[in-house]
Amino acid sequence: MNKFENENSLNKNLHNFNQRNSKKILSFNLKLIHKIFNSLNISLLSLIFIFSFISFNSQIKWTSIYKNLAKTRSNNNNLIDYISKTEEFYINEIESLNTFKKTTPKDLIYFDKQITQKKKNILIKNLKYIQDGLKDSRYQRGY
Repeated sequence: MNKFENENSLNKNLHNFNQRNSKKILSFNLKLIHKIFNSLNISLLSLIFIFSFISFNSQIKWTSIYKNLAKTRSNNNNLIDYISKTEEFYINEIESLNTFKKTTPKDLIYFDKQITQKKKNILIKNLKYIQDGLKDSRYQRGY
């Protein structure tokens, strides 16, 4: 019995040792797996934060670009309205030219007598010119 007891105890000891080793290895493996997952989680979180800041910055840029495009579009709409009003005015003018009657020599009125222009005295004309100059000089200052 002694022999079997030794063998049995050796088996028990080996089994206990294997169990302790397997528990240590299992706990070590679990700790290693947890460390790997923790590092992956931290790296994913840091990537999410970095990319969110990059996307926020690019969204600000796109917002300013969109704002400028909206201003340009409104300016273009105003220009298009102005151009269409101008075109409409010129088209109306061209159409109104067709409604006027073209004159012929029969429509013209000829005067038998020529209208004479009144002759003014040069002296009176020069005096009037000087008088107007003096009136204007009253309001001019700073010479």
